Amino acid sequence: MSLLLGLAAALAWAVLLLGRGFFWLARDDDRGAATLPDPPRWPSAVALVPARDEAATIAETVRSLLEQDYPGRFRLVVVDDRSTDGTGALARAAGGGDPRLTVLTGGARPAGWTGKLWALQQGLDSLATEEAPEHLLLTDADIRHAPESLRLLVRRAVAEQRVLVSLMARLRCESPAERWLIPAFVFFFQMLYPFRWSNDPAARTAAAAGGCVLLDHAAFRRAGGLGPIRDAIIDDCALARRMKAQGSIWTGLTDRVHSLRPYAGIGEIRRMVARTAYAQLGRRVPALVGMLAALALVFLAPPLLALFGAGTARALGTAAWAAMALAYAPMLRRFGLSPLRGLALPGIAAAYMVFTLDSAWAEWRGRGGMWKGEAAPGPARTGPAPTGLEPDRTTGAD
Repeated sequence: MSLLLGLAAALAWAVLLLGRGFFWLARDDDRGAATLPDPPRWPSAVALVPARDEAATIAETVRSLLEQDYPGRFRLVVVDDRSTDGTGALARAAGGGDPRLTVLTGGARPAGWTGKLWALQQGLDSLATEEAPEHLLLTDADIRHAPESLRLLVRRAVAEQRVLVSLMARLRCESPAERWLIPAFVFFFQMLYPFRWSNDPAARTAAAAGGCVLLDHAAFRRAGGLGPIRDAIIDDCALARRMKAQGSIWTGLTDRVHSLRPYAGIGEIRRMVARTAYAQLGRRVPALVGMLAALALVFLAPPLLALFGAGTARALGTAAWAAMALAYAPMLRRFGLSPLRGLALPGIAAAYMVFTLDSAWAEWRGRGGMWKGEAAPGPARTGPAPTGLEPDRTTGAD
């Protein structure tokens, strides 16, 4: 039995190292955008920021967007999604009277919509009376953009004719919990959605990172807008799938876009992962059991065999554990951490397995996708897609 486990684990790591677009090399990043040509004409762009109780970060996000060195016409719309901490006022203050900024007060979330997507929809509705922008930048209220961020996103979109360009924001990696768990979050995401495959028009894989997504507005409208994915918890990848049906997409890592959200302890990272993990599995128990079994084989069996096995089984377990550490090393280097931490990846994977079980338990209790005090809509409760703004919503530019 141990020999079969060793053979299966070693084979699994051979496939992961050689057969999933070499995801582990973490080589798909946006540094190449600097070498692409400028477009003959800079298209107009609007950034949409959904914000609910983001007082700690909204000002920095707004300032970084208004400081973009973008040569084309640019506007920023912040949708204050029923915040109770003064997020809207802080966004207006950060704008300092810049006429390019509009802060909307969002209305109640209709049945069948997630909060983030409804906030974005209200931002989109506010543009209906204006000349439609050629590109939309969807970005979160806890993201800081370098001044060249939008310019390089649009440069890639135009030069490579991409209908979606997304950057995975560089996550904070400062607290002990972040240093142990956050690099693995990015590693696992790339393992599930190899960027090299996602960026290949001929491949079925489609990935995006919701903190920074640039859309070709015309292609986005052809894809149906947000209505078809209004109940999606993993909205970024759902959007990527629909956009890839319209044309080529591109997703990569970056050092130009930073997440400002801190994760001081394991509990905060657990909640972040648990919000979406079971939804990623389609909310299906067989998929949950299969995924946990696969993770146990790939991440837990190798060190157990290396430490407690014998003969060929021990050798295979040791080889698989070494392959695991090798695969994790490039991601650790991106975060400035020692590659030796790769030896601890089995324990980190076990923690993520527990987070996934927690996600399923939350779903079974009717609290799946919990965020900012609201559970996500259930898969069977999705109703018709509203098209208008809430009557009591106010708009204004400071």
